[in-house]
Amino acid sequence: MKDKFAQELAQMALALHEQPDVEQTAERFLDYVQSTIGTQHASVVLLHRGGRLESAASTDALVEEADRLQVETGEGPSYAAIHDEESMVCADAASDARWPAWSAEVAIVGLRSVLSVRLRTPTTTIGALNLYDKAEQRFTAADQAIAQVFADHAAVAVANARSESTLWQAIEARKLIGQAQGILMERFDLTDEQAFAVLRRYSQDTNVKLRDVAQRLIATRRLS
Repeated sequence: MKDKFAQELAQMALALHEQPDVEQTAERFLDYVQSTIGTQHASVVLLHRGGRLESAASTDALVEEADRLQVETGEGPSYAAIHDEESMVCADAASDARWPAWSAEVAIVGLRSVLSVRLRTPTTTIGALNLYDKAEQRFTAADQAIAQVFADHAAVAVANARSESTLWQAIEARKLIGQAQGILMERFDLTDEQAFAVLRRYSQDTNVKLRDVAQRLIATRRLS
């Protein structure tokens, strides 16, 4: 049994590292967790600066709504798992006194049991895995232990995909800015530094991201 579980984890790790972006990495992760624990409703939420949570993948509209309500109310099992640094098991979300604002809203959604597990790497917390079920008291201590093992293996893959995605976004932004600089240099006989200064000043004056300023200039040949 242990050998089979170890093989499943190894297969998952390889499959996750083959995914091209954060969303597909998270979706593939949910496939493995669902088949092992047997729940139909699950999600992965990512932690951003300032403590904001954002959905990376979810199985259905009910889960999306339950996660959205956590973000809207600022409380719930995902936040607790991340900030308390331990898994959260909720036997009946509709009556859980730990998160009264979220519980009152999620009762309408129809998902009753929740298991939230922190996604962590050796250096940081990157988000949470959420498992939901329409039945009360669905998740056991064994489910919690299995979910945490899966989460620990998946967290590194999700973090790597996230870093790679950020890197490619930065490279793409740099290419756009370079093209925009070239347009300004040719049109106004500016140096590379002068053209960049124009773009940066316009970005600051209009409160528009530098990448978006460059993209607009390339598309319209105008800054405004």
